[in-house]
Amino acid sequence: MTEPNNKKLLKELDKFRSQSKLGGGKHRIEQQHSKGKLTARERMSLLFDEGSFREIDSFMTSHSDERKGEAKPLGDAVVTGYGNVYGRLIFAFSQDFTVMGGSVSDTVGKKICKIIDLAMKTGAPIVGLNDSGGARIQEGVLSLAAYGEIFFRNTQASGVIPQISVILGPSAGGAVYSPGITDFIFMVRNVAQMYITGPDVIKAVIGEEVTHEELGGTLAHNTKSGVSHFVLETEEECFSEVRRLLTFLPSNNMEDPVIAELFEPKSPTNPNLLNIVPNESSKTYDIHDVLLNIIDDQDFMEIQKDYALNIVIGFGRLAGRSVGFVANQPNHLAGVLDINASVKAARFIRFCDAFNLPIITFIDVPGFLPGTDQEYGGIIRHGAKLIYAYAEATVPKISVLLRKAYGGAYIVMSSKHLRGDINLSWPSAEIAVMGPDSAVNVIYKEKISNAKNPEETRAKLIQTYKDTHYNPYVAAGHGFLDNVINPDETREYLINSLDMLQNKRSTMPPKKHGNIPL
Repeated sequence: MTEPNNKKLLKELDKFRSQSKLGGGKHRIEQQHSKGKLTARERMSLLFDEGSFREIDSFMTSHSDERKGEAKPLGDAVVTGYGNVYGRLIFAFSQDFTVMGGSVSDTVGKKICKIIDLAMKTGAPIVGLNDSGGARIQEGVLSLAAYGEIFFRNTQASGVIPQISVILGPSAGGAVYSPGITDFIFMVRNVAQMYITGPDVIKAVIGEEVTHEELGGTLAHNTKSGVSHFVLETEEECFSEVRRLLTFLPSNNMEDPVIAELFEPKSPTNPNLLNIVPNESSKTYDIHDVLLNIIDDQDFMEIQKDYALNIVIGFGRLAGRSVGFVANQPNHLAGVLDINASVKAARFIRFCDAFNLPIITFIDVPGFLPGTDQEYGGIIRHGAKLIYAYAEATVPKISVLLRKAYGGAYIVMSSKHLRGDINLSWPSAEIAVMGPDSAVNVIYKEKISNAKNPEETRAKLIQTYKDTHYNPYVAAGHGFLDNVINPDETREYLINSLDMLQNKRSTMPPKKHGNIPL
């Protein structure tokens, strides 16, 4: 091959590369920017370390004739590739709304499937950036088949590699089910929308009027449905948090999370904890104050912070080790367990178990929320999910009983009976079938009614009941608690327990899979 021919070929390559980077063209890129949205490739540059992104399949084109008389955009409506996030290998796809509204074609489906397959082969997380009008109608069943292939791969990858979805525009119809299968969903306020059927269809079928934002915006999915895990104000903030989340996670289910260096090494003891939790079981406090006084650098990444506020879940570190935290929140509904809290915690626990993240549980729970709404809504089935998740988990499980654990909720919250490895308690803790007032009313009903001074008798009986049953030493005496500790020693005990359990091995009985009460 002669030198002039080489130059010609390289010039042609540069031309095609430049063409592929234009997506749907300059006009549509300007339209995207006018909506306050970034392009598919601009989003990739925010996700990955500078200069590390390598694109794959940038020359693939659609095989349909939807753009008669026009050149088909190179790469079709999705950008795929890999790069580094804080030096670690990550795969990603980014739907390109400038090309036919980011609609999923046969080609788009093949590109997404290929990048998920590569992530599975190499054992690296996959991040999907979603901004799409849905299936490409012009391709009919081919576009539906593309979605099916993506769903299958999401399912196969579940529990093998972390899967993160970022919603950066519309995601409607079948398009929502791929994010729905993944582990975490990020949404950008006033931009992201997710729904099965849009407002027009709802109005036509059932006569209900609702806006796109009311139906599938961030408020709906972060406070009501629980579909989304994070909501951010801008795309830039969103990608910063996606990158942060990845630092807590291993690359796959065969690895342990990376142990980070402590930026602010703290004393193993913390006297601040003594003043956070009131001794009176009816008084409220914010569980975040406990968490932030224990974890490294006060760096707690809370998940679903606006949903099921009576339980708190999220990631933090202890001596650099990534840990999943579950904690009752006395500041909301007294920390009671209900349907939404049970499902929220159960799914998080199963994620941690799948990816070798120890689970630390802080307990202060009065029981399950009573009422017909809960019973008719299936609290039996949903509460059982939480039991199942804790019992099934084989990663290190450590719990700290802060103040109270009543009734079935005591069993559910990572008790020794569900294979808790280390169960600790503060001296102020109470464990009982029910609260002392209710217990005395049941046990001593006749004695109180026959007393000369019923109220005085009742008060004495309550105190006696508390002294006899409402302390952690009864449970410790049976081996249900491994130790009763000074609150300011909590961090030290947790770090020591994690060190001791780091080589834990636990198995489940041979089976295809269990039948979790979905």
